[in-house]
Amino acid sequence: MSQTVRSSRPSFAPSLGAAALAAVLLAAAAPAHAYVGPGAGLTAIGTVVAVIGAILLALVGFVWYPIKRMMRRKAAAPVAAPGADGASGPAGDERP
Repeated sequence: MSQTVRSSRPSFAPSLGAAALAAVLLAAAAPAHAYVGPGAGLTAIGTVVAVIGAILLALVGFVWYPIKRMMRRKAAAPVAAPGADGASGPAGDERP
């Protein structure tokens, strides 16, 4: 009996085939001979711009706010003054 060994890497053959089929179908589409008025065209363009803007703002929000929080924590961290722990500074630093 022979056993087949399956690779642990995922196969992209079905997705590449589906993408190729979609590309062929889109390229071979017949013209609709339909009129798209200015209202529908502007609505479609506005919707695309709004969706792209929402995605970009979401990405910026997910990146910016953690950075902002980290910067605030760093700025709010107390900085110890030299000699604040009761010890004197380096030798020769004492002044009368």
